[in-house]
Amino acid sequence: MTDDQMYSIGDLARRSGLPTRTVRFYSDAGVVPESARSHAGYRRYDQEAVARLDLVRTLRDLGLPLDTIRSVLAAQTSLSEVARTHVSLLDEQIRTLRLRRAVLRAVATTETTTPRAVLMHQLVTMSEFERQRLIDEFLDEAFGGVDANPELLELLRSMRPELPEDAEPAQVQAWVELAELVRDPDFRAAVRRMAEFQASERANGDQTGLHHDLTVRVVERVRANIALEIDPTSPAAAATVDELVGAYATTFQRTDTAGYRSEILHRLEIAADLRTQRYLHLLALINGWTPQPDLTLVFDWFTRALRVHDVPESTRTQARRGASDVPDRRRNGVAG
Repeated sequence: MTDDQMYSIGDLARRSGLPTRTVRFYSDAGVVPESARSHAGYRRYDQEAVARLDLVRTLRDLGLPLDTIRSVLAAQTSLSEVARTHVSLLDEQIRTLRLRRAVLRAVATTETTTPRAVLMHQLVTMSEFERQRLIDEFLDEAFGGVDANPELLELLRSMRPELPEDAEPAQVQAWVELAELVRDPDFRAAVRRMAEFQASERANGDQTGLHHDLTVRVVERVRANIALEIDPTSPAAAATVDELVGAYATTFQRTDTAGYRSEILHRLEIAADLRTQRYLHLLALINGWTPQPDLTLVFDWFTRALRVHDVPESTRTQARRGASDVPDRRRNGVAG
């Protein structure tokens, strides 16, 4: 049979694998209308009708009701447009199947409870729009209504989880954990506290941005101390603390004082929430990026050092000089 020939209902049924009564029903419903009638009055269908029937079957397999299918088909005016719509729907089916396969792989390779497996399937099969909306809602709640660092917020909004269609089990697990994390009220509250702290700093005149160079310097100097096994509470750590506090003071146009060191310690304690690092690590894992370095030891060393070395060198020197000016009672023959 050539493309120029017409098809009967039986031909369409055999070609599509559908029952004859189903094809007739679609024809009566107007979603696959007849193209002509034979001399004997039988319905005949052309190649466009064949394409429409294929599309109807795909739409029904996707669970669309007949009214919706009729609306979709009503917008199609040519065979090529019908074919393009069919291709996009098949692409969506393939994407969904790949994601389901990824979930099954993750379940098969890890110890997963039934409720968690269901959750994994629900989260992974979200549309791209739904995944992005989940992140937007998290950021809106954490940063909404406060004048936090705009460069940080822009950076966070640009870092989107893009789960591959052929996701590895680890990427599926990472996406599920990330979704659970951004839904966690306690984590949202912690990020909100960070945003409010930044807003208070900006209200006091801080317009200095992301401070990337300062962060790099802190990480490098603290890691050097850790490599040398220098205890943060030992006198040997004092010089590093003085250097880094000086870098903070230069960046933020402040003066190294005991009060300012207390402010830096407060800043670190707010920023050092391990879940924030976990959030960035999960994003990198999902998107196939190079993982962010773990700064847990860096934060821990620096905060411990700041608590002990809580005054600058000038203050320590003055204290030592003051102590040396006190008369030695024994040297002057005075009992202690």
